[in-house]
Amino acid sequence: MVGKICGTGSYVPPHVMDNDDLARIVDTNDEWIRERTGIGKRHIAEDETTSYMAGQAALRAVSQSGIDPEEIDMILVATSSSETVFPCAACEVQRIIGAVHAVGYDLNAACTGFVLAFNTAQAYISAGFCKTVMVIGADSMSNLLDWTDRGTCILFGDGAGAVILKAAEGEPVYMAAHSDGKKGPALTQLSRHRKDWENEQNKESYLHMDGQGVFKFAVRKVPEIIEEVLEEAEMNLEDIDYFVLHQANKRIIEAAAKRLKVPIDKFPMNLEEYANTSAATVPILLDEMARGNMLCEGQKIMLAGFGAGLTWAACLFEW
Repeated sequence: MVGKICGTGSYVPPHVMDNDDLARIVDTNDEWIRERTGIGKRHIAEDETTSYMAGQAALRAVSQSGIDPEEIDMILVATSSSETVFPCAACEVQRIIGAVHAVGYDLNAACTGFVLAFNTAQAYISAGFCKTVMVIGADSMSNLLDWTDRGTCILFGDGAGAVILKAAEGEPVYMAAHSDGKKGPALTQLSRHRKDWENEQNKESYLHMDGQGVFKFAVRKVPEIIEEVLEEAEMNLEDIDYFVLHQANKRIIEAAAKRLKVPIDKFPMNLEEYANTSAATVPILLDEMARGNMLCEGQKIMLAGFGAGLTWAACLFEW
């Protein structure tokens, strides 16, 4: 058995901050940001928590699928920015949607999180442990940023996306995942303690990134893992209908497409609207594609994520 997507959903906060708004905070401008990243705006949480956004995305996925929430066996939430350490965001989602029979837990792999959670759900379904799994990517990156650091604050936004996987007969799902802890310092966000809350000038606990290091890592490892999965599946690049990549930077996606020698129109992007929402980028994009009638039964979809750890993962499945 494999997990077939039977519903998708997403949620982004209504408050929007465009590049001109950012230019009033840090030394930047719309042209500079767009040229280097492809980002035009980002949605920023105000009163919304990560768990709330995850719950709203989950409700929309349930509504689209038509299933009873009580059918859900498991809820996996990929996040690195939950408002609480415990209880986990997955248990809050369970409460919000009424999935009374589901077990839930969170998975933290930063921007790679959703793809790894998706792969985890597929493994549970393949093993016969679960029949219906909700997989969510949700992050409030705005809470982790130093808004005076233009190297990072221009890149991120907040949001959540969800898919529901239901056990069914179908083509095999092919997966791969890797980590390189030696390169972890390229992208870090330290735990924030009370002393950090009391001292707003303490910037050690904010997100720090070696932008060039992460860029070079992504444009090398994303094509490699896509080719690794294709080799396992005994398929060619031409067999894939869409490559749904983590939406970190337009240049990274364009570079990956160029290395693979695949037309860029097979790499859908929405980061101009949402920026990098970390674990939420892939499921938000999948939801937009599904609701925009871009996806048809039988299409081959390749997911690929990359991020802190450093981690990277991919998954090939049939829609």
